[in-house]
Amino acid sequence: MLNWQKSTFSPEASSCVYVASAPDGALWLRESDEPEAVLRTTSGALRALIRGVKAGQFEVGRPVS
Repeated sequence: MLNWQKSTFSPEASSCVYVASAPDGALWLRESDEPEAVLRTTSGALRALIRGVKAGQFEVGRPVS
């Protein structure tokens, strides 16, 4: 069973992101509005995604190439 924790960056009354770590080192992510939709990733991949978002590498509405 996973122990879900709410992100400290999620506001109190809106959509919240939850994170859980599995014994095998995997990270699991879900969003409070759709808790059945769960993503599995690694800490390295999540770190790379966060860096890319902060660096502006992703644009909403831009097709993925």
